[in-house]
Parts: sequence; C-alpha cells; structure tokens
Amino acid sequence: MSELGRRTLLVTGIAEGLGADIGATFAQGGYDVLGLSRTSRASEQIGASVARAGGSYTHMTCDLTRPADVQLALEPIAGTIDVLIHNAQRLTIRPFGEISPQAFEDVWRVACLGAMLSAQAVLPHMAARRSGTVIFSGATASLRGGPNFAAFASAKFALRGLAQALAREFGPKGVHVAHVVIDGLIDTPKTDQRFGPANAGRMDSKAMAQAYLQLTAQAPLAWTQEMDLRPFTEKF
Repeated sequence: MSELGRRTLLVTGIAEGLGADIGATFAQGGYDVLGLSRTSRASEQIGASVARAGGSYTHMTCDLTRPADVQLALEPIAGTIDVLIHNAQRLTIRPFGEISPQAFEDVWRVACLGAMLSAQAVLPHMAARRSGTVIFSGATASLRGGPNFAAFASAKFALRGLAQALAREFGPKGVHVAHVVIDGLIDTPKTDQRFGPANAGRMDSKAMAQAYLQLTAQAPLAWTQEMDLRPFTEKF
C-alpha cells in the first residue's frame, strides 16, 4: 500500500474493454494501477481513464510467455501488489486439424503459463503479509470445450485448475485466489469485429469490473473461489 493509503492493482493483458474498465473501476475504489501487455497500444487511453477515476497508471511492456521477461518486469514491484488480475488470453478458433503445435502451445502459454509466472512473482509477498487477492479471468471454455475451441478450451481448463490449486494452497496463508467464469460475449468493438454486431444480450464490462472489485472486499470467512458472470439472456 502506498504512503497515501492507496493500494496497487496489477492487470496482465490489459487492453481496451474489460481490462481498461477494471483499471478505472479499481482506481475509483482506491487503487493505483499497473498494466502489463505485449505492446503499449491503448496505454494512453487507459492511463487517462484511470486518472479520471482518481488513480495513477503505469504501463509495462512485457511478453507474458517469456519467463525471463516476466521476472525482469515484476521482480522490482512484486512486493507492492495488493491485487493481481490475470486477464491475458489468446482466442484461437480453428478446426482441430488446422491447429499447429506452435499455435496450440501459444494459447496455453498466454492463458496459463502467463498466469503461473505472474502469480509466482506476487504470491510469496502476499503470503508473507497474509493479505492480497489473485483473480484469474476464465471463460465459457473453462467449463466445456466446443467445436473449433480445442486450443482455447484446453488452456482455460488448465487455468481453472491452477486457480483451484492456488486457492487451496494460499487461502490458509491469507491470500484470496478466485476464478471468474465469463460466460458470454463482452460488448466491445473487438467483439463486433469478430462475431458481428448485436442489439442486446452482451455483457457490460463496467458491471463486470464492479464484480471483480467486490471479490477483493470479501471477508476471509466468506470467500468466493469461483464466480460465474453472464448476461441474463445467456443459456446455461
């Protein structure tokens, strides 16, 4: 926690949409924000949004699939992190026979290895002070695999297993580890580009960000390990 009493949030895979709204929502809730992604694209817009919400924003460029790069980026700041949200993913939708070994591994490295490396950097510090929250962003594919989603679903299944294992290991040490199943499409321009426009039924990223913030405020005797978020129109 900073001298001014503000806490520190680290968002991996930060970008427009959910990541940016998480940053602004947490800034309004008393956090300064560190954002990590492979490029600095949209970092100025994210920084401005966080500043309007009352927080400071620092952007770090890092490839989450490279252990040495993650260590270099996070080692100097790992002890300052109060909340880690792993939001990085690589969505590959492709028939199984058309997925190369490299593409299959890349999806896993972003979603699961990146989560492992980030969590491994911050969890010892959280456990030492017996406080902190780690949240992993999952998907419908965390629970069931569909046609053309072999790479994505296998990576998200692995991420869910990692979240469960860490919750059981670090919960008794005072660290809240949670997995959020995002069961639905988020209403963003990127979603329109990939799936086409929709008039209704998509998830609101600002409301989702509020749910993430609420997870960090839970009392240790009533922690959520897994939370499902979906629009009311979604069938499940």
